[in-house]
Amino acid sequence: MSTPAPRPSVLFVCVHNAGRSQMAAAFLTHLAGGRVTVRSAGSAPADSVNPAVVAAMKEIGIDISAQTPKILTTESVHSSDVVITMGCGDACPVFPGKRYLDWQLDDPAGQGVEAVRPIRDAVEERVRGLLAELGIPAAS
Repeated sequence: MSTPAPRPSVLFVCVHNAGRSQMAAAFLTHLAGGRVTVRSAGSAPADSVNPAVVAAMKEIGIDISAQTPKILTTESVHSSDVVITMGCGDACPVFPGKRYLDWQLDDPAGQGVEAVRPIRDAVEERVRGLLAELGIPAAS
């Protein structure tokens, strides 16, 4: 009897944890079907998730209206296998042995839903690529 592989853990980080990192966490949660531990955080979290981001995600059937921005902690980085930054720069602590990726994506802050849609679609594409790299088939 083989032991199942441990669930990979992914942390998405952007400054305000109100847009890109929230979308990425929602996509990974939705597409991984419970096979990945997903977290998101920000170095300077906003008071709430960007309403245009909530609306853009709702258009494709993913409701993130109950999400709240969270503060980036050393512990959240330390307990993640993959840390994906989205414009947070030097604010993210770096630990040896962790895999770090930096996704260059436009910031949806202050944008309307029309401007958020292409960012949302780019985030989904990258999350699907990440799942493929992790060897986890995306749920339909």
